[in-house]
Amino acid sequence: MPREQYQTKLEGLRDDVLYMSEVVADQLRMGLNALEQQDGELGEKVIAGDAEINELYLELEGKCTDLIALQQPVAGDLRFIAASFKIITDLERIADLATNLGEYAKQPAREVFPDVNVQRIGDDTLTMLDDAMAAYAESDSDRCFAVAEADDEVDAACEAASDLVVRDLIERDELREAGDTEETLQHVSRLLLTIRDLERVGDHAVNIAARSLYMIENDDELLY
Repeated sequence: MPREQYQTKLEGLRDDVLYMSEVVADQLRMGLNALEQQDGELGEKVIAGDAEINELYLELEGKCTDLIALQQPVAGDLRFIAASFKIITDLERIADLATNLGEYAKQPAREVFPDVNVQRIGDDTLTMLDDAMAAYAESDSDRCFAVAEADDEVDAACEAASDLVVRDLIERDELREAGDTEETLQHVSRLLLTIRDLERVGDHAVNIAARSLYMIENDDELLY
């Protein structure tokens, strides 16, 4: 394959990965909206959209494999292809977590912990994802480190939210008087799962930033 055609394929791969990230971000945003509005129909839309992302993942996985197998890239090109492959894997997993939000939105809800701001945490993870993909698109190493720093704040917010839920469950009498204990525990379980899933979204955003940094500078500082 002539070098010019090969470079075109590499650029096409970058564009495809960025397109997949946009679809995944839309899914995550819809999942958060479905959860906030307790919109079961929107939740179903999020769940149905996962199939498109799975197809995109398989298509891009094939492109990465072909570029490695047929072109035997070296140095920077190899790091770019390897990073792209790892990034689409993290994107696919974020989409799975968005699907979880869609599932939670279909379940009956009652506001038991108004002080837990799930939407704020969700917005922060979306920002992390956007910044991580911008780092990949623009080869911006500074943004890679900024994403890792933002994850510390998201982790702290998730830990504080989980602690608040557990503490209130133990201490607040009105929770025991709010109705059926089993129903209350279901709401608590769903909220804790939501917090956990959003924390994992942040972790995947950091993975994307880490792979981007390795791609840009051959620096594995953020890899774990």
